[in-house]
Amino acid sequence: MRYIIDRMTMADVPRVVEIERLAYPSTWPPSAYRKELQDNRWAHYIVLRDKKIAEERMTVPAQEPERPRRIFPLSLLPGRPTMTMPSPDLASILGFAGLWLMVDEAHITTIAMHPKYRRRGLGEFMLVSLIDIAYNIGAKWVTLEVRVTNHNAQNLYRKYGFHEAGVRHRYYSDNNEDALIMWTEEINSPAYKRKFQELKTALLRKLEDQ
Repeated sequence: MRYIIDRMTMADVPRVVEIERLAYPSTWPPSAYRKELQDNRWAHYIVLRDKKIAEERMTVPAQEPERPRRIFPLSLLPGRPTMTMPSPDLASILGFAGLWLMVDEAHITTIAMHPKYRRRGLGEFMLVSLIDIAYNIGAKWVTLEVRVTNHNAQNLYRKYGFHEAGVRHRYYSDNNEDALIMWTEEINSPAYKRKFQELKTALLRKLEDQ
């Protein structure tokens, strides 16, 4: 499959910030992501990469000889990116997402996709990856906030078993919009596991065809 999920590294932060600025009206500073990656042991952040983009970047002739760059999970940022030719590792990042483990709850903090690559099932792929992380770290529930006007995102979350549990008034600082609080049922229940695996299998099959 052309799309892969990697753990976010410090080298990815410039591209993450770039995508967030394109996706949302209010953003975190780069230092916030660096602090999350370095200091918050309960934080889990991922990036979505397109291997095809990385391969295309690798085939562009360089201005001068360079050491080969590897496309590999958790690879380090190549040493000499330029403004005119971003490194393949960074250029291949299309989106990112993260969550915090809070006791036995996986709280999704962000899901952001480059606007050019929306409506391809890639945001759903990141959501599925976060739920997989929730299983791996021992969470029992998954929760998040979403803008009350973001009906597309709400529909996606409902597809994966999230339901409304309340409202955070004036939650978003850019326009004081309210946020819906959404929760899953217990993700270890047989019914949820079965439904999740069915949805995940169908999504991966769809992405294989892209």
